[in-house]
Amino acid sequence: MEEQRIASFPFVPTNDLPPVVERAEGCTLYFADGRDVLDAGGGAVAVNIGHGRTEVADAVAEATRRVSYVLPPWVTEERIALVELLRSRWLPSALTRVGFTSGGSESVDTAVRLALAHFAALGKPERRKVIGREASYHGLTMTALAISGHQSRRSTFEHVLADHPKMPVDDAEGLEKLLWDEGPETVAAVIAEPVVGATAGALVPSDGWWSDVRTLCDQHGVLLITDEVMTGFGRTGRQFGIDHWEVVPDIMVGGKGLSGGYAPLGGVFTTDEVVAPIAAQGEGLMFFTYSAHSAACAAGIAALKILEDEDLVVASATKGADLLERLRRLEGHYAVREVRGLGLMIGIELVAGMSGDIDGPGARPGAKVVAEALRRGVWVYPAGDGNVPDALLVGPPFTITDVEMDRLVQVVAESISAVYGD
Repeated sequence: MEEQRIASFPFVPTNDLPPVVERAEGCTLYFADGRDVLDAGGGAVAVNIGHGRTEVADAVAEATRRVSYVLPPWVTEERIALVELLRSRWLPSALTRVGFTSGGSESVDTAVRLALAHFAALGKPERRKVIGREASYHGLTMTALAISGHQSRRSTFEHVLADHPKMPVDDAEGLEKLLWDEGPETVAAVIAEPVVGATAGALVPSDGWWSDVRTLCDQHGVLLITDEVMTGFGRTGRQFGIDHWEVVPDIMVGGKGLSGGYAPLGGVFTTDEVVAPIAAQGEGLMFFTYSAHSAACAAGIAALKILEDEDLVVASATKGADLLERLRRLEGHYAVREVRGLGLMIGIELVAGMSGDIDGPGARPGAKVVAEALRRGVWVYPAGDGNVPDALLVGPPFTITDVEMDRLVQVVAESISAVYGD
């Protein structure tokens, strides 16, 4: 492909030409320049069943042949089949209401609208605040950014974002104080990722944190929203990240792994109790144009079937434990502060630059390590927000092999040394 065509693709012009991917299979991306690249980031930590699954492509094609587009509230076979599959085999039993969007940001936006609509229908419109975490990321809609704590992605829009309070990352007492400071009667919901992803690199909370948060929400009549866009559908070695702490939220959002990256698909899952006041008022919750697109739902069904048939959630747990142990050897390098994670969601936290050109103002050594690893044939996802320390986020497909894990560890180690020095 000509460089002029490649350069014309980015929405905001840049001097760096983006890679051209010709095809993908398993855990490998095949670039137009002849390189094969190990997709150790699962794209944006979305690909769980691996690339090139023809059964998903066939399911999407069949659904498209039957129905191209109908209004989201109407029923198609793919839509109801995915709802039934999620209710019967995936979701906690209390989460009986299932809605679909086109991705994670839309899912979070919908979850917030749902929480606000719930209290408005109860005659409590003053409950309008959503408490997020100081280090968090929930998406790029203005609402999702407002409840997020990702400083660099918020920075351009700080002057127009709604003012939603932020709690400490892993401090339930801090949340309790914040609730009292804000006035619990003004708070609609608390939202958090079970494991902090793009902001902090697989930061796992302390054992009692989630149960304490659930208790505080119950005490104050506040809805609990878990953001499972990155952690859901097997990524942490359980069906959902929150399952590690045996907590059931009032609202759960999903995306990414729901379709394994094969189609734009997100989910919003909640209880009968949350939607009951809205239904009693004869109201609904407005959809997006492509919510519950039949072809996307077909991709979701096929992806979930592969996860089940090939026992890939268990594979995420076992391979993740193995990969975590291998990557922890990197803690011997002075530039690596910590390696942590659950399942195949692993973070490598880096120290600030200590020498050379990585010490300059605004320097992001994590981005340099990601670029170096890509140059050497491995893609890992960058994490950190300019305030939280840089990290590498490792989230490969659950089909990753032993040989591929060896390659991943070797290249990441070499890339850290190349950027920081031995």
